[in-house]
Amino acid sequence: MTTVRCASVAFLFSLLHSVLLARSESFIGINYGQVADNLPPPSATAKLLQSTYIEKVRLYGADPAIIKALANTGIGIVIGTANGDVPPLASDPNFARNWINSNVLPFYPSSKIILITVGNEVMTSGDQNLMTQLLPAMQNLQNALNGASLGGKIKVSTVHSMAVLKQSEPPSSGSFDPSFGDLMKGLLGFNKATGSPFAINPYPYFAYRSDPRPETLAFCLFQPNSGRFDSGTNIKYMNMFDAQVDAVRAALNSMGFKEIEIVVAETGWPYKGDSNEVGPSIENAKAYNGNLISHLRSLVGTPLMPGKSVDTYLFALYDEDLKPGPGSERAFGLFKTDLTMTYDVGLSKGAQGTTPAPATPKTPATPSPSPSNNETWCVPKSNVSNVQLQANLDYACGQGIDCRPVQPGGACFEPNTVASHAAYAMNLFYQHSARNPWNCDFSQTATLTSKNPSKSSQTPMPLQIVHRQPLCPYPKLDYFLLLKAYYIIIIYLIIIYLFI
Repeated sequence: MTTVRCASVAFLFSLLHSVLLARSESFIGINYGQVADNLPPPSATAKLLQSTYIEKVRLYGADPAIIKALANTGIGIVIGTANGDVPPLASDPNFARNWINSNVLPFYPSSKIILITVGNEVMTSGDQNLMTQLLPAMQNLQNALNGASLGGKIKVSTVHSMAVLKQSEPPSSGSFDPSFGDLMKGLLGFNKATGSPFAINPYPYFAYRSDPRPETLAFCLFQPNSGRFDSGTNIKYMNMFDAQVDAVRAALNSMGFKEIEIVVAETGWPYKGDSNEVGPSIENAKAYNGNLISHLRSLVGTPLMPGKSVDTYLFALYDEDLKPGPGSERAFGLFKTDLTMTYDVGLSKGAQGTTPAPATPKTPATPSPSPSNNETWCVPKSNVSNVQLQANLDYACGQGIDCRPVQPGGACFEPNTVASHAAYAMNLFYQHSARNPWNCDFSQTATLTSKNPSKSSQTPMPLQIVHRQPLCPYPKLDYFLLLKAYYIIIIYLIIIYLFI
């Protein structure tokens, strides 16, 4: 009996450890565009994706070589129809059945196709005929899936640009352009009836490009800023991504479609562009994508959708060298076509927390060199104003870390100073971001140290350090959560021991 009990204890602890540390990041996806003449083979791309935390891929078409290469990888696949396919899909159910027979049935379920997007940004294309044909096309594809007994397994939707909103600021005022009339209502009715998501393309990059002020850049890059107050909900937004997504949420709610889930089909930031373009740089791209990923991993959600990260497809996997337009259109790739990282945002399983690729931004914002000691802390630099420290505090707490200890009644509320509270939050944010050096920048107001600040006579505020060992890449699973889970298991095992 003792042997059995010991074995049970070992098994349960092992199981707990595995479950906690192997949490899926199914909310992180990436766009795989093909407007290029130098892309690596699909098989090489499949291996690359398996070496990352990317769990979903969105294709703009239905390339059979790519779909086949992703077979048995467990990676979710979104396939799409071209805008030019919308008219025949709408008018001919046989065309829709043939499309499913050619692009889905030969590959599913080995290739994990999860969603079919019909067209891209059709509702803002200006083509009224195409817009009216969108819903019938989606319905015919859905019927074809139903006929193949796949209706409950693969969803059908379409992808919208943010231009479908007439109003988006403040987020609570989000509303659809009334000129869409019953067309939008019909699409939303389809989403509700089939359980498919509302797919949107929010780009804080374009918001900054139209308002290129320093405070707008910080707001768009998830960097410390004063925030934007929404008087409709009394919510202060600390980043543009949340504001844009919540504007869509508000628009859906105002139409009576609160149950429709939102999927971010595209979002990203270019790392270079033409000389006359505002915003593209490796520094900005790394900040946006890296901070977005940290925000998603925190599972804090958005103010209107708390506690769950929106499925988000980063743009893009590779640069597409044949795309027309300004230089930035050809510089969104997170990976180069030689399969190396353009810059490191913590997506690679073998490079989590490593130093990012060298960058030469126009305005460097590099934190102090990371100490060689395994234990590092992020602390404010001296002579930083309380205004900046308060902005840092608001930013860090807005990214999903637990700031209750520095709130009234919390264990670390005293001393009740902005400096003490900001120091706690800034360090906790750094620890929760896999100790990436660039997450201890705070607009060049912070630095790294290998000396425990809570033991330093030079640091007047007592810092409570939660993480003393290198973090796993899942910041939501902090020490206190792990400890609580272990206590539950121990109590459970004691009960088993007493009654068996």
